[in-house]
Amino acid sequence: MAAAAAERQVVGWAAEAAGRAERRHAAAAAERGVMAVAKAADVLVVGAGVAGLACAQDLAAAGLDVLVLEASDAVGGRMRTDVRDGFRFDRGFQVVNTSYPQLRRRLRLPELSLRPFTPGILLHTPRGRLRFTDPTRAPKLAGDLLPGRLASLRDLSALVMLCGRDLVLPPSTLRHAAERTTRTALADAAISEDLVETLFRPFLSGVFLESELETSSRFFHLVWRSMLRGSVCLPARGVAAVPEQLATALSVDAVRLGTPVERLTDDGVLTSYGDELPAAAVVVATGPSAAAALLPGLEVPATRSVTTYYHAAPASPLREPTLLVDTARRVLNSVVLSEVSPTYAPRGRALVSTSVLGADGGPGQEAEVRGTLAELYGADTSGWEPVAVHRVAEALPAMTPPWPLIRTTRHSPGRYVCGDHRATGSVQGAMASGACAARELLADREARGGAAR
Repeated sequence: MAAAAAERQVVGWAAEAAGRAERRHAAAAAERGVMAVAKAADVLVVGAGVAGLACAQDLAAAGLDVLVLEASDAVGGRMRTDVRDGFRFDRGFQVVNTSYPQLRRRLRLPELSLRPFTPGILLHTPRGRLRFTDPTRAPKLAGDLLPGRLASLRDLSALVMLCGRDLVLPPSTLRHAAERTTRTALADAAISEDLVETLFRPFLSGVFLESELETSSRFFHLVWRSMLRGSVCLPARGVAAVPEQLATALSVDAVRLGTPVERLTDDGVLTSYGDELPAAAVVVATGPSAAAALLPGLEVPATRSVTTYYHAAPASPLREPTLLVDTARRVLNSVVLSEVSPTYAPRGRALVSTSVLGADGGPGQEAEVRGTLAELYGADTSGWEPVAVHRVAEALPAMTPPWPLIRTTRHSPGRYVCGDHRATGSVQGAMASGACAARELLADREARGGAAR
């Protein structure tokens, strides 16, 4: 019952935000004269997620007049954070990886007040907890990497070879390597079935949001490299701090919130409020299904879904900022967010985030999750309060081979589409796709003799 109430609250917040946006839009329309036809922009970007913001940033830097249209009441797309009663609830479990080139290029990382996770993960196994970590970063925590604990000497040797390869080879080599499934790539790397089931399958299920390891091996190697080279962190203000900082690179009037787009027109777009907004070019930077609705004929991939439960506990069940992974795969992973960043919970409370595959769990799923958490943490969870739940239907694209790591964003003359579904399911992929859209749009504009000012 409490979980259902928490979910109803989340839905209520979204409806309230949409209502506020509609009221603001109506008031603004009344001031300027309803159904006004706006001054033409060079480019309209539909969607203020990180892909759309990255695209707009590059276009504005090239001298174009860009207007970003966002249906909701804030920038961010899926990278949103709700703040309530002293808690911060990201809309699904999300992290920031400091090795991502797009993040390093676009963001002032120190201003995000990044709080790192402990290097590696804790695995809940039938043999008890085992820790997988990078011994070069946390040698005191690497005891389970001795032969016979987490893995055999042969597996450890294969693991060292895999990590060394992905660390040393340039990204371009990994991107163009022979493509197969992740499962096949692990077998080719001489990783045993035992280590796959103890480490790779349970951990990567939470990364790819699929448990068959059928994701493209190219993406796996790039992700593995990024985890070895970077730090996984949370911004102190929640993941919403990432798109919020991106938006500061644009002028204050370059993003229009509460402006859903009904359809694209020959000259621009028509909003759901009847406003005609003209532009020479339109970039659709939404999720895949919304993009397909605006761009007829657009091929979109299948997607992965996830549900994240948030529980408030009277005390932290794990006194370290570490991801806990269930090798039985009853849940994908769990973490005490307030151990990573104390700003995620009010003083005297702990906030636990737990994710499970799929977005269609029944009313009894929260109780099942809480029961699993009692075993994972070795704690009494009967008093844990379910304070929020987020179901994300299009959390990631299903990146099964063959999967181009980046693809053209051109859809038709003057129409472009970007997002992680056009690249890879990550913040890096979304921003890279936005950058690609900006490059292709600028190249097309120059070819037509309409270079940026």
